[in-house]
Amino acid sequence: MILEHALLQVTPGREHEYEESVRLALPVISSAPNCFGVEIRRQEENPSTYLMLIRWSSIEAHMAFRETELFTKWRELTHHFYVDKPMVTHFHEPVEL
Repeated sequence: MILEHALLQVTPGREHEYEESVRLALPVISSAPNCFGVEIRRQEENPSTYLMLIRWSSIEAHMAFRETELFTKWRELTHHFYVDKPMVTHFHEPVEL
């Protein structure tokens, strides 16, 4: 399992609009093959910054999603709110104690 981590910088003053659009967009990404959950959280210190976490079966599954109509719909609903291109990275399973 891979955890996608994306920092999203939303245009200041458009946070409410973004959150309304994200409510429509989350079911789109959640329905993607090999997606095992997604959440978006708003940052306390800078309310225009959001953290998106998505669990994928693999990086390949994430990359395959980017070639689908679901991704096109996701972009239509969310990307026009971003100030910059989101910074996306991937993390492995948690380190065990």
